[in-house]
Amino acid sequence: MKTYSITHAEIEKKWLVVDADGVVLGRMAAQIAKILRGKHKPSYTPHMDCGDNVIVINAEKVKLTGKKLTDKIYYRHTGYPGGIKSRTAGQILSGKFPERVVLKAVERMLPKGPLGRAQMSNLRVYVGPEHAHEAQNPETLDIASMNPKNKRSD
Repeated sequence: MKTYSITHAEIEKKWLVVDADGVVLGRMAAQIAKILRGKHKPSYTPHMDCGDNVIVINAEKVKLTGKKLTDKIYYRHTGYPGGIKSRTAGQILSGKFPERVVLKAVERMLPKGPLGRAQMSNLRVYVGPEHAHEAQNPETLDIASMNPKNKRSD
Protein backbone atom coordinates (compact mmCIF):
# COMPACT_ATOMS: atom_id res chain seq x y z
CA MET A 1 0.00 0.00 0.00
CA LYS A 2 1.06 3.55 -0.64
CA THR A 3 0.06 6.64 1.28
CA TYR A 4 -2.16 8.85 -0.83
CA SER A 5 -0.99 12.45 -1.12
CA ILE A 6 -3.52 15.06 -2.19
CA THR A 7 -2.66 17.33 -5.13
CA HIS A 8 -3.20 21.06 -5.41
CA ALA A 9 -6.15 20.58 -7.80
CA GLU A 10 -8.00 18.32 -5.33
CA ILE A 11 -7.94 20.77 -2.41
CA GLU A 12 -11.37 22.06 -1.40
CA LYS A 13 -11.45 25.00 0.99
CA LYS A 14 -14.45 26.04 3.07
CA TRP A 15 -15.02 29.30 4.89
CA LEU A 16 -15.70 29.22 8.65
CA VAL A 17 -16.72 32.00 11.06
CA VAL A 18 -15.61 31.82 14.70
CA ASP A 19 -17.14 34.11 17.32
CA ALA A 20 -14.46 34.87 19.94
CA ASP A 21 -16.87 36.47 22.43
CA GLY A 22 -16.06 34.98 25.86
CA VAL A 23 -13.92 32.13 24.46
CA VAL A 24 -10.56 31.27 26.07
CA LEU A 25 -7.76 32.49 23.79
CA GLY A 26 -5.43 29.46 23.80
CA ARG A 27 -8.18 26.90 23.31
CA MET A 28 -9.65 28.89 20.43
CA ALA A 29 -6.23 29.42 18.82
CA ALA A 30 -5.47 25.68 18.98
CA GLN A 31 -8.70 24.84 17.14
CA ILE A 32 -8.12 27.58 14.54
CA ALA A 33 -4.54 26.40 13.94
CA LYS A 34 -5.77 22.84 13.41
CA ILE A 35 -8.35 24.06 10.87
CA LEU A 36 -5.83 26.28 9.05
CA ARG A 37 -3.41 23.35 8.71
CA GLY A 38 -6.17 21.01 7.51
CA LYS A 39 -5.60 18.38 10.21
CA HIS A 40 -9.35 18.00 10.69
CA LYS A 41 -9.72 16.59 7.16
CA PRO A 42 -9.15 12.95 6.20
CA SER A 43 -7.22 14.15 3.14
CA TYR A 44 -4.59 16.01 5.24
CA THR A 45 -1.22 16.28 3.53
CA PRO A 46 1.60 17.80 5.64
CA HIS A 47 3.40 19.64 2.81
CA MET A 48 0.26 21.22 1.25
CA ASP A 49 -1.89 24.16 2.28
CA CYS A 50 -5.09 22.11 2.48
CA GLY A 51 -6.77 23.88 5.42
CA ASP A 52 -9.90 26.00 5.40
CA ASN A 53 -10.31 29.78 5.57
CA VAL A 54 -11.21 31.10 9.03
CA ILE A 55 -12.86 34.42 9.93
CA VAL A 56 -12.66 35.46 13.60
CA ILE A 57 -15.12 38.10 14.81
CA ASN A 58 -15.31 39.91 18.19
CA ALA A 59 -11.57 39.46 18.75
CA GLU A 60 -11.50 42.16 21.45
CA LYS A 61 -13.87 40.09 23.66
CA VAL A 62 -11.56 37.06 23.94
CA LYS A 63 -10.85 35.84 27.49
CA LEU A 64 -7.56 35.03 29.19
CA THR A 65 -7.45 32.77 32.25
CA GLY A 66 -5.57 33.40 35.47
CA LYS A 67 -3.36 36.47 35.65
CA LYS A 68 -2.39 36.37 31.97
CA LEU A 69 -4.06 39.74 31.34
CA THR A 70 -1.39 41.45 33.46
CA ASP A 71 1.48 38.93 33.45
CA LYS A 72 1.65 37.73 29.82
CA ILE A 73 4.19 39.89 27.99
CA TYR A 74 4.56 40.28 24.22
CA TYR A 75 8.03 41.37 23.08
CA ARG A 76 9.09 43.05 19.85
CA HIS A 77 12.33 44.59 18.65
CA THR A 78 12.65 47.90 16.83
CA GLY A 79 15.78 46.85 14.97
CA TYR A 80 18.02 49.26 16.83
CA PRO A 81 20.52 48.28 19.56
CA GLY A 82 18.70 48.04 22.88
CA GLY A 83 15.38 48.40 21.09
CA ILE A 84 13.41 45.67 22.84
CA LYS A 85 9.85 46.75 23.60
CA SER A 86 7.25 44.94 25.66
CA ARG A 87 3.49 45.19 26.23
CA THR A 88 1.18 43.09 28.34
CA ALA A 89 -1.80 41.25 26.88
CA GLY A 90 -4.15 43.63 28.71
CA GLN A 91 -2.49 46.67 27.13
CA ILE A 92 -2.83 45.17 23.65
CA LEU A 93 -6.48 44.16 24.17
CA SER A 94 -7.38 47.65 25.40
CA GLY A 95 -5.26 49.36 22.73
CA LYS A 96 -5.76 50.27 19.10
CA PHE A 97 -5.30 46.76 17.59
CA PRO A 98 -6.76 44.14 19.98
CA GLU A 99 -6.96 41.55 17.18
CA ARG A 100 -3.18 41.13 17.32
CA VAL A 101 -3.48 38.94 20.43
CA VAL A 102 -5.50 36.40 18.44
CA LEU A 103 -3.18 36.69 15.42
CA LYS A 104 -0.06 36.04 17.51
CA ALA A 105 -1.63 33.12 19.38
CA VAL A 106 -2.56 31.35 16.13
CA GLU A 107 0.68 32.29 14.34
CA ARG A 108 2.79 30.72 17.09
CA MET A 109 0.88 27.42 16.74
CA LEU A 110 1.58 27.10 13.01
CA PRO A 111 4.84 25.93 11.42
CA LYS A 112 7.49 28.52 10.74
CA GLY A 113 8.45 29.01 7.10
CA PRO A 114 6.73 29.49 3.74
CA LEU A 115 3.95 26.96 4.42
CA GLY A 116 3.05 28.52 7.76
CA ARG A 117 2.94 31.99 6.20
CA ALA A 118 0.66 30.69 3.44
CA GLN A 119 -1.64 29.14 6.04
CA MET A 120 -1.72 32.39 8.04
CA SER A 121 -2.99 34.21 4.94
CA ASN A 122 -6.18 32.12 5.27
CA LEU A 123 -6.98 33.74 8.64
CA ARG A 124 -8.95 36.98 8.92
CA VAL A 125 -9.47 38.58 12.33
CA TYR A 126 -11.97 41.40 12.97
CA VAL A 127 -12.52 43.46 16.11
CA GLY A 128 -16.28 43.82 15.86
CA PRO A 129 -19.13 41.51 14.84
CA GLU A 130 -19.00 42.68 11.20
CA HIS A 131 -16.85 41.09 8.49
CA ALA A 132 -16.52 41.61 4.74
CA HIS A 133 -16.79 37.97 3.64
CA GLU A 134 -20.55 37.37 3.41
CA ALA A 135 -20.19 36.54 -0.31
CA GLN A 136 -18.21 33.38 0.58
CA ASN A 137 -21.21 31.98 2.54
CA PRO A 138 -19.17 31.04 5.62
CA GLU A 139 -20.37 28.37 8.03
CA THR A 140 -20.38 29.15 11.75
CA LEU A 141 -18.06 27.15 14.00
CA ASP A 142 -19.10 27.31 17.66
CA ILE A 143 -15.89 26.67 19.60
CA ALA A 144 -17.54 27.71 22.89
CA SER A 145 -19.92 24.74 22.81
CA MET A 146 -17.26 22.11 21.99
CA ASN A 147 -16.04 21.90 25.59
CA PRO A 148 -17.34 23.58 28.78
CA LYS A 149 -13.83 24.88 29.50
CA ASN A 150 -13.73 26.81 26.23
CA LYS A 151 -16.11 29.55 27.46
CA ARG A 152 -15.52 31.99 30.32
CA SER A 153 -18.28 34.12 31.75
CA ASP A 154 -16.23 36.29 34.14
